[in-house]
Amino acid sequence: MQARPAKDARANEEDLFNEGVEEILVEHGGDARKAIRALLAQISYLEMARNRAIELTSFGYARGKLQ
Repeated sequence: MQARPAKDARANEEDLFNEGVEEILVEHGGDARKAIRALLAQISYLEMARNRAIELTSFGYARGKLQ
């Protein structure tokens, strides 16, 4: 009988998400609002970093510095 890797992968991914949720809640003393605020701040930072990287990459390509 063959294993079902796709189903196992989804289950593993769900387990990782659940562990992450528990971890962030513990870090913020079980306060869901604080945990959500922290996650939103992290997302905002990552979006700014991504946008800055895109700007720098585009600038580098325009100047012929990157290929």
